[in-house]
Amino acid sequence: MGVKFKKIVCVDHTKLEDWAIEELQQYSEAEVEVFKDSPDSEKELIARIGDAEAVIVSWKTQIPKSVIEKCSHLKYIGMACSLYDDESANVAVDFARDRGITVKGIFDYGDPGVIEFIVSELIRLLHGFGEHQWRKMPVELTDKKIGIIGLGTTGQMLAEALLPLGADLYYFSRSKKNNWEAKGLQYLSLEELLKTTEIISLHLPKNTKLLGEEEFKTFGTGKILINTSLGLPFEEKAFVSWIKSEGNFAIFDGDGGASLSKETKELNRVISHKKSAGWSAETQRRLSEKVLENLKSYFN
Repeated sequence: MGVKFKKIVCVDHTKLEDWAIEELQQYSEAEVEVFKDSPDSEKELIARIGDAEAVIVSWKTQIPKSVIEKCSHLKYIGMACSLYDDESANVAVDFARDRGITVKGIFDYGDPGVIEFIVSELIRLLHGFGEHQWRKMPVELTDKKIGIIGLGTTGQMLAEALLPLGADLYYFSRSKKNNWEAKGLQYLSLEELLKTTEIISLHLPKNTKLLGEEEFKTFGTGKILINTSLGLPFEEKAFVSWIKSEGNFAIFDGDGGASLSKETKELNRVISHKKSAGWSAETQRRLSEKVLENLKSYFN
């Protein structure tokens, strides 16, 4: 295997830092081609890839089977975004790998900012430091029953942040995490978790729909929902009905609320921010480092 690709293309705005682009050049015989916007059609994407052997892509651009089939020189697809599974990925991962193309995503690069967002927004709401206050009297996180739905990296980091603040933590996940139960988290079925907790935080892969009308009914009133997942892990119509009940609040960052309709975002007690909680100077540095590490590992 050679130590360089014939050509590398960043097919959209990957947000790689300049130093990382310069380092990419060491692995490309031709000049690295960098696009700063998303292609507006499959045809344009195919033209951008051209005869490149390696592409770097953000989460905003889809690389489906139809594109991979037409780009016969491809050997490597580097995702400048998370890769949990094929269903939630913007790249046809299994199809690409079946054709001998290496596909790599990155992990754990924006999580610290997400945790800071959740904790800070929760404290603002509980104490009434912002426009809203959850209950008549300000309350602390101490003894609050908080449910974490999805105990992957972000969910685990949230648990790590909340445990010293005295919250009672419960979780629902695809698999039980005995090491986290030893730290004080309690596993509950989804139904039991919704019945038991006062606050839930959703940390699920894109395209996961977990909460519908029945689940919101079980969750009940006087509660708080937080979503920083990419997309909506719930049915919007059911959420709208739930948020209209007195005492319910919801908190979204730019990613978690991106799929909400304008009307829903404007509803009373919906706290919605335009900024992505997972994006910061540190996030960009980690993203750049991890994308490069993945590409270098291709040659090892």
